[in-house]
Parts: sequence; structure tokens; C-alpha cells
Amino acid sequence: MNTTIRFKLSFMMFLEFFIWGSWFVTLGTFLSQKLNATGLETANVFSTQSWGAIIAPFIIGLIADKYFNAERILGVLHILGSILMYQMYQATDVSIFYPYALGYMILYMPTLALVNSVSFRQISNPEKDFSSIRIWGTIGWIAAGLSISYIFMWDSGATMLENTFLMASVASLVLGLFSFTLPKTPPIKKASAEKSSISDILGLDAIKLLSDRNFLVFFISSVLICIPLAFYYQNANLFLTEIGMENPTGKMTIGQISEVFFLLLLPYFFTRFGFKNTILVGMLAWALRYVLFAYGDAGSGTYMLILGIALHGICYDFFFVSGQIYTDAKAGPKYKSSAQGLITLATYGVGQLIGFWVAGYVGDHYAALRTEDLGSFWQQVWLIPAVIAFVVMALFMIFFKNEKTKKSVVDSAHIPS
Repeated sequence: MNTTIRFKLSFMMFLEFFIWGSWFVTLGTFLSQKLNATGLETANVFSTQSWGAIIAPFIIGLIADKYFNAERILGVLHILGSILMYQMYQATDVSIFYPYALGYMILYMPTLALVNSVSFRQISNPEKDFSSIRIWGTIGWIAAGLSISYIFMWDSGATMLENTFLMASVASLVLGLFSFTLPKTPPIKKASAEKSSISDILGLDAIKLLSDRNFLVFFISSVLICIPLAFYYQNANLFLTEIGMENPTGKMTIGQISEVFFLLLLPYFFTRFGFKNTILVGMLAWALRYVLFAYGDAGSGTYMLILGIALHGICYDFFFVSGQIYTDAKAGPKYKSSAQGLITLATYGVGQLIGFWVAGYVGDHYAALRTEDLGSFWQQVWLIPAVIAFVVMALFMIFFKNEKTKKSVVDSAHIPS
């Protein structure tokens, strides 16, 4: 892979996640403070990510993998997404905002798979080279958060947060146009006997793996742990803003920085402590971070909030990345892609969809307390996902039996997903 291609792929990854990080982190704050959305209205907007994740396999499996170059579809989706993002920038009511957000996420979520497809087709040794390209995605997310807080200072007042959508719209247009300069990535021709069925596309062929007790326990745990995960995405920025933390969006990038750090440690933990213990540490981190949020504050308790944000690396890497590695090992060559599709559908689709609705219901349930005692309101909001995460951890610890994971898979744990 020459330097020019490496630069193009890295810049593609940078923009892909810069776009997402430009608006999604501050979305909860914008909806609450600018559009006066209720908890359930906010949940409905966030759930567009889940609907996008559910629909994305059809766009990839039925269109991208069969008829068109991946880089061209990537370009078209981002250009259309730029238009919808601009409409979100102009929206003045949540009822107007929602359909644009839904349309945008249906277009955006497939691009997460497309940027990987474009990258892998250009890389001869993915285990060696992909991580150095994918890391630019994380850098892009961090750059978006730092720009919002420290360059433009938009999160110092809710009236300026609509500018995040304009920034994302411009970046989406740039990536859309840039995509047509990417290396050609045509569909892979399949033998005439090979036809993609709906079950292939959704990963349903891997359902037979659920007959394995351990994989069933892991699968159910993956769905359930996405409920507390949704609380973080939906409420964290609004929480930090309302309790008075300065530059909350910039400080939340500490989570992505820790994600990079703990990703490097993951192979060691996998080898030293095994899959079960690694997953349990990830689950415990979810419970602990929410307890820290519940009892921290923007004064003397700021360190608790920062620590809670920093735990994101353990929360994400030790559960989701190690879970992808475990799934790869359990599935084997025959069901490798199908199993990953099933887990993605279960977590980013069904699990987070349930989680966003639960988070919205909890917010509305304690709405009266919010006007009386803001600190108590947020304490209740964070203690609930802490309890859920702890219960999921306990169930996983009891019902999942220790087993050996293939060493070859453990050795590839450094590859970001």
C-alpha cells in the first residue's frame, strides 16, 4: 500500500468519525435546551441510530455488495447526508427535526461498513495495517469534540449548538466529494450459485450458534448491556452541561483517548485473564462509571466525573471489542460474517433501541424532580443504569462458563472495530 492510498484511507476514516462526533455527542443537550424535547422525544431521535443499524445491512447486502462500487455509494450517501444534516441545522421543532434525523441515520449507518470495505480491499495485511488507518477515525471524533469546546466554544450556550449540524453538513459534503477519489472498490463477483438471502444479510444464519449455552448467555448479555450504554449516549453531555462543567464536549473526548489506550492493553488482558474475566471487567466499568456520575459534581467532585468519562475505554473495548473477537472465534469460517452481523444487529440495533426508550422513560418519570432538585434528578437517572449493568454482570458471571479462546484470535485483538 503506497503512501497516497494510505493517506486517502486515513483521511476518509478521519472525516467519517469527525462527522459523527460533530453532532451526536451534543445531540441530547441540543434537543433538551434548544428544542425543548421531552425524554421520550429525545429517545425517539436517538433511536434513529438503531433504526439505521437495522436497515444498513439491507443497503450493504442488497445494493452495495452486488451492483455498485463501494466508494461511489459512500460518496452518494454522504452528499445526500449533507443535505439532510443542513435541514437538521435549520429545524426549529423536534417534530421537524426527527424525520431528517431518521433519514440521515439510514444513510449514515451503512457508511460505517463501507469505509471498512474500501480499506480492507486495499490492505494486504489487515492485522498489521488496519489499526493504523482506523485510529484516524478515533482522532476525527476527538478533533470534533475539541473543536466544539475549545475552538468554536459552541457548548458554552445551547443557542449555538445548532452550528454543530452545519459543521457536520460541510464535513459530510467534503467526504462525499472526496470519496470519488478513493481507490476503486467494485463488488466482488460471486459464483452464480451464490445468492445473498435475507438471512445471510441479517446474520440470521448464525442463529444456530445460540444453541451453544455460552454464546447464548453472551448474546443476551450483549443486548442487555446496551441499555445502560444508551443512557450514556443520550444523557452524558446534557448532564455535564446542566451541572455546570466547563467545556463538556471537549472533556468527553477523554473517553476516546482512553479507548485507544485500553485497546492496546486488550490482548494482554485476553491472554492473562481470559474472555470471561475481560468481559466482567468491562461490565463492572459500566456500573462504576454511572455510580461516579451519580455522586460526582462540577465542584469538588469533578474528578469523579472525569474518571467516569475515562472509563469509556474499558467499557467499550473490554466488552464490545472483546465480544467481537469471541464471536469470531465461536463462529468459525462458515459463519464468521453472519455472526458478526447478528451481534451488530442485536447490540446497535435492538439493544440500543430498547436502551434509548428506557432512558427516555426514566428521564420523563423523574421530570418533576428535575425542577426541584437537579442533583437528585441526575442521581436517580444514573443509578438506574448502574443497577442494570451490575445485574447483567452478575447474571453473566453465574451462567457463562469458562472456556478457552483460540490463540490466533487473541493475537488479533489489537485490531479496532
